[in-house]
Amino acid sequence: MQQAQPFVAIARLGVYSEFSPKIPRGVLYLYSFVINLRNCHKRQHVTTNAKKTTYHIMKQILLTLLAILLLTSCEFISNTLKYKDKTEEFVETLIKEDYNKCVDLMAMNHEIAKNTNIDTMKLGLANFRQLIVKNWGEELEYSFMKSEKKFSTVEADNTPPNTTLVLVEFNNENDFGVLEVLFDDTSKKILNIKTLDVKAPIPTMTYFWLFGILAICIPVFNIYVIRQIKRSDLNKKWLKYIAVIFLNVPAITYAAVSGLSFKLLNFQILLGVSFGYMGYLNSYWTFGIPLGGLYWFWKLRQRKNEASETKILTDQDIETETMADINKPKTE
Repeated sequence: MQQAQPFVAIARLGVYSEFSPKIPRGVLYLYSFVINLRNCHKRQHVTTNAKKTTYHIMKQILLTLLAILLLTSCEFISNTLKYKDKTEEFVETLIKEDYNKCVDLMAMNHEIAKNTNIDTMKLGLANFRQLIVKNWGEELEYSFMKSEKKFSTVEADNTPPNTTLVLVEFNNENDFGVLEVLFDDTSKKILNIKTLDVKAPIPTMTYFWLFGILAICIPVFNIYVIRQIKRSDLNKKWLKYIAVIFLNVPAITYAAVSGLSFKLLNFQILLGVSFGYMGYLNSYWTFGIPLGGLYWFWKLRQRKNEASETKILTDQDIETETMADINKPKTE
């Protein structure tokens, strides 16, 4: 037993030793190979387990981050839906000159508003009411445009912590304007409200939707070209797909308020079209000229025509040879 222990230890190193003089060299090397192979398998098994453990940990981290992101997004959307109604309530209360209730709707306990004088605020609210009534009247309708939280390396561009910036469009029968409202996410009350420098006639949306029909034709065409590429015998098809998806330039935009515009180096990467419908001010259609799709549509048509011409020429040659064989005099 005492000699077996050093033998095993030395055999694992693949060395013939004086501790095993009666064991043939070949048997010892074979035993050493088997032991080393078993150890290698164990090490691979440990490495595989380590990889599985790392993968499991990464998966848990990603799932946790995704859950946090979804919960945060749901809370953000829920708050946004409430903020539009809060803005409408505030403006309607302001038009009725109920300034006490307006003050109640504002986040007076927030750090930004702690040192605000109530009488000065009511005077400012009266001036704000006069601005709205003078330009748009008292009978208004409201629609949500967008909400956002700004994160920037420039501190002045950031929204304050735990706040949301909301844009609400309002209009009478003829003109529309835009309210920019800063909400406190904790109390769900208003920290600041003002009108943007926007007063414009309500645009007709007929041309907007007609232009949309034209814009939708671009992704339909690109999808058709992608299907034709898939059915073809071209090599490296994925490069052609990228060209069709990304090479949609220059871009043509139709906005409900400002009308048509043209941008030379504006790439539309989502199959050639983008769309926005957030109030009159931010409603637009944009499509890119499908250069990638047009090029590969032309190339595929050219290949198809060449193949057809080749087939016709081949058929003609076969027919000519057949006629020559028929007209050839037979030897008796």
